[in-house]
Amino acid sequence: MCSGELALIPCKAPSDKQAVRIYYLSLEFYMGRTLQNTMVNLGLQNACDEAIYQLGLDLEELEEIEEDAGLGNGGLGRLAACFLDSMATLGLAAYGYGIRYEFGIFNQKIIDGWQVEEADDWLRYGNPWEKARPEYMLPVHFYGRVEHSPEGVKWVDTQVVLAMPYDTPVPGYKNNTVNTMRLWSAKAPNDFNLQEFNVGDYIEAVLDRNLAENISRVLYPNDNFFEGKELRLKQEYFVVAATLQDIIRRFKSSKFGCQDPVRTSFETFPDKVAIQLNDTHPALSIPELMRILVDVEKVDWDKAWEITKQTCAYTNHTVLPEALERWPVSMFEKLLPRHLEIIYALNQMHLDRVAALYPGDVDRLRRMSVIEEGDCKRINMAHLCVIGSHAVNGVARIHSDIVKNTVFKDFYELEPEKFQNKTNGITPRRWLLLCNPGLADVIAEKIGEDFVTDLSQLKKLLDFINNETFIRDVAKVKQENKLKFSAYLEERYKVKINPSSMFDIQVKRIHEYKRQLLNCLHAITLYNRIRSDPSKSFVPRTIMIGGKAAPGYHMAKMIIKLITSIGEVVNNDPYVGDKLKVIFLENYRVSLAEKVIPAADLSQQISTAGTEASGTGNMKFMLNGALTIGTMDGANVEMAEEAGEENLFIFGMRVEEVEALDRRGYNAREYYDRIPELRQAIDQISSGFFSPRDPGCFRDVVNMLMHHDRFKVFADYEAYIKCQGQVDQLFMDPREWTKKVIRNIACSGKFSSDRTITEYAREIWGVEPSATKIPPPNLPRD
Repeated sequence: MCSGELALIPCKAPSDKQAVRIYYLSLEFYMGRTLQNTMVNLGLQNACDEAIYQLGLDLEELEEIEEDAGLGNGGLGRLAACFLDSMATLGLAAYGYGIRYEFGIFNQKIIDGWQVEEADDWLRYGNPWEKARPEYMLPVHFYGRVEHSPEGVKWVDTQVVLAMPYDTPVPGYKNNTVNTMRLWSAKAPNDFNLQEFNVGDYIEAVLDRNLAENISRVLYPNDNFFEGKELRLKQEYFVVAATLQDIIRRFKSSKFGCQDPVRTSFETFPDKVAIQLNDTHPALSIPELMRILVDVEKVDWDKAWEITKQTCAYTNHTVLPEALERWPVSMFEKLLPRHLEIIYALNQMHLDRVAALYPGDVDRLRRMSVIEEGDCKRINMAHLCVIGSHAVNGVARIHSDIVKNTVFKDFYELEPEKFQNKTNGITPRRWLLLCNPGLADVIAEKIGEDFVTDLSQLKKLLDFINNETFIRDVAKVKQENKLKFSAYLEERYKVKINPSSMFDIQVKRIHEYKRQLLNCLHAITLYNRIRSDPSKSFVPRTIMIGGKAAPGYHMAKMIIKLITSIGEVVNNDPYVGDKLKVIFLENYRVSLAEKVIPAADLSQQISTAGTEASGTGNMKFMLNGALTIGTMDGANVEMAEEAGEENLFIFGMRVEEVEALDRRGYNAREYYDRIPELRQAIDQISSGFFSPRDPGCFRDVVNMLMHHDRFKVFADYEAYIKCQGQVDQLFMDPREWTKKVIRNIACSGKFSSDRTITEYAREIWGVEPSATKIPPPNLPRD
């Protein structure tokens, strides 16, 4: 065993550059299923397949039994999962730290066209991939008060919750490296509520243990939205406090080449430890590390601040104002009184520095403060992250530019060297090898297998763009994937679809900024065109939209109802027949993405320019042989740059045009009055054409689109419809379509999370990834 960690971790004293341990802190890890991924990364899939077959069983049937580990909402949580895979594959000494939610993202049922949530009891039958580690259980403190004395500061009279770690192995791809994801579960201490004042009601006291254990009960189901609930703040501190104790214990232990029996000096801490904050959710790492260094380890304040800044780095994931975490000071005062004091002190230091550089500029001080004044004083967690980190990054080039020019403009002027870009990526193991073995085989036949760990090698496929056999093979794999997905849809949801139609797919969380409504307007426009001339030849389409709406997000739930209602009308109209189907994909999740993405012809990435930080679904579709229709937003910009803009269907306003329209004032009615097909579609939604039993059903949707649409759906409608016409044109020429597909696949190499993590390692964590394969356990070590 290696310092008591998972037996799977090899015990090799790291070389100098490799002496850094990387801690990826995230409140979400959207892992999906583990069985097939483990077989792929261990190179055991064929052996297992064969062995199971010999037993008269079907491996795929077995795989379908496993529950998804749905400990995330969408992009941010799935990114963390891809990063773990890449860090292990690149031989980095990295740990993922998060919360072991008893209930992950809800299961979505569609009943009468509406979303209904169901608890995701994913642990019901146990989780074979995790190992409880009671020997590493740690206390986490809440509430209490602060005592100042000449000996220092003490946080006393606190309530204690225990953090029980559960370890899940994270195997690298065929390199005999296994890292650890450690998730904390909340446990009440045995004396919980049984102190002398409560002796009377023993039963009540034992039942009250649930209050402590509720901390790790359930994942908050909001994507890109801040809900300032006390339980959520408790979750954020819980993961941070437990993790930092673990990090410091490991730093102090004498293993890994340290000569002292126990490390006491923290001088070398930033050289040995890198903490990456996945959004602001783990921002409390900054004051918590300060608290431990100053109050517990008695490090000088200024020295502690230098250590903290050199250790932490922050990734920003969104510029939407409603998503930024702004916690009420009053909540902190009660729950984390010492952290509030530390934040005030850090903010004072920060503002003193700003005031010295910009004398008399009080508005700048107000803008840059960590504390927002007002009726309710709030702590701006993003500002805390920026002042407490040595690196701040956005997740696509355009997003990182927006971060520097708007959200953190003042901070960028102060310390431009802090700000970086790290364009997101996806793991080609899960998102090509595992989900699309047919395509992976066809590629390997042409360029060998090295692309799996060096995706830039896909560039070699450009040599085969006019190779008839290759064109045919790529098209054949796509058709097989479509047939397989059609069969799945028929078996699971009793819907029959035309597998030779264009599979036009938009799967992602339901949100106004992602503009599923624009997709709906196109579907209605297509329907109206078919109705007005049923004999005309149309390119048949199956429009599939999937994704969950946050339970409290009224408009998102209305959008789902609209999609299902359009489907009711379109799919049952005899004039339409096979030409058009509109399908809502129920309960979209990682395991469903693995089925739908390889079957897609068209990928819809149509957010208003400047709102989608990166997107990662866009990359999965590109790698799996779909063409993209999209705006110049997020990573779409870089996809177009890699493949050539003419090989994507790019439409709509650019960021500058959106800003110009904002300055002029966006007036939806102007478009409604000017564009007949748009007016017809809106009037149909409004009049109850799609909701005959409840004609007023969609008045909120129409009212939003007409009077307060922040995301300007109508402004891009015309360009979108025109661009969809170009999609139809190309789809009618399968050979040219497939050539564009090949060019897209060949140019998707940049979007591997291996490339992303290599950049984090070199430019933020100060580590060099290693391609060396550790010898397997059965061979002697040198």
